[in-house]
Amino acid sequence: MRLLLVAYDFPPMPSPQAIRWAYLARELANAGHDVQVLAPDLVSRGPGMPELPASVVVHRVYPGPLAGFVASRQRRQPQGAIDDSVTEWNVSTDGLNWKGRLRDRTEKLIKRRFAHGLNWKGHVMEVLKAIEAFVLYPDARTEWLPWARKRLDAVLDEFRPDAVITSHEPANTLQLGLQARERGFRWIADLGDPVLAPYTPRRWRRRAHRIERATCERADLVTVTSARTCALLAERHGLPRERCLVLTQGYDATFDPTSLPVPAFDPQRLELLYTGSFYAFRRVDALLHAIAATPGVRLNIASAHVPSAIVEVAATQPGQVRLFGFVSHRRALALQRKCDVLVNIANDDPVQVPGKLYEYLGAGAPILQVGGIDDDAGAQLVRDAGLGWCERGDADALAARLRALLDEKARNGRVARPGNAGYDITRHAWHRLASTLVRAIETEPRNDHAHADANEAPRIAIRGHR
Repeated sequence: MRLLLVAYDFPPMPSPQAIRWAYLARELANAGHDVQVLAPDLVSRGPGMPELPASVVVHRVYPGPLAGFVASRQRRQPQGAIDDSVTEWNVSTDGLNWKGRLRDRTEKLIKRRFAHGLNWKGHVMEVLKAIEAFVLYPDARTEWLPWARKRLDAVLDEFRPDAVITSHEPANTLQLGLQARERGFRWIADLGDPVLAPYTPRRWRRRAHRIERATCERADLVTVTSARTCALLAERHGLPRERCLVLTQGYDATFDPTSLPVPAFDPQRLELLYTGSFYAFRRVDALLHAIAATPGVRLNIASAHVPSAIVEVAATQPGQVRLFGFVSHRRALALQRKCDVLVNIANDDPVQVPGKLYEYLGAGAPILQVGGIDDDAGAQLVRDAGLGWCERGDADALAARLRALLDEKARNGRVARPGNAGYDITRHAWHRLASTLVRAIETEPRNDHAHADANEAPRIAIRGHR
């Protein structure tokens, strides 16, 4: 089968969507399918990403004036080797009192590891990107659309795919999917999460609702990462269940961590690990308080950017919080297999399941789910699969759980997952997910209703780009 993937986020970009489609493209190609990709021509820091088979053809498209200018400057800069190792951060504080040590260590950590380090040109570019993000829907990444539209038509004419798959987010790929659908090609819209989400800016909520509705009405198949999202789209737009496929995030069943050295974890401590981003809708305060109240527990964090509150705790109490900074995808996988307990922080939106939670499945370590335990889809997965424990964002409850886990490690030398023999975790392996997607494409009938109001889809797409 010939498959064309349209993805703004694709390797070398290290975003969750890029990781998702790197794995799915790899597994689809390994299964013998002819896979081609339409993606922007960007430069990004993405070592340790899944390796794509040579058969996967990637068509790189001019990403737009601003992103193109940034990419051209990055290519002209000397390209030194990217340090893909994982180290602790040590900062000298000799000669300072405790206030000076705190200030000095915090400032150095932020400057060395978290600040953008921009000169005046970089700040100008940040301002221009902010202006574009305010004017363009859904954000500045939409500037690639004119060039992507033209290249998409050319690739469709030459490749003649059996299906076009669009990876959301960003939502500008959905407009390209509408374009392919209007040309008569079968369209698979990989939404993952809803287009209209709690964090959608108020000025874009109507537009997000409109593009979400157009996708549900015209796509031959809509894939999402949770059953809750299927139910939500059915409620909002009447999306039939037979055209909605739950295709979760996944884990790499073939990963071998032995060739990737990582820092040692202390056998005398309960070593927690969080790998991922800290968004405003992921709250870690209660966990920090619980760790401070539980001697012998340390939270390890692999993230490029962390809140200042965590940096301060790491600077003043390195025995309780350890920061690794940016860690490549594959080294993050190796770390996940060495710790005692993996930490997942619930999103505010209960229908969303963080992709890291599925990535954790392959690590074998138990999972501590923080927050969202009542109606949260991520918490439901942890409970149903017997992966670990779900606790509210309450410091006392979390501290009690940590003490129990610390005692278990002291008794047994390790902490085990509770387990559920009736739950097949391998359904979330990437090769199984790719097979599920292929079966759905081959067996689900085309969306015959997509031809109604044929002129509406182009109008929606054009209005999505100012």
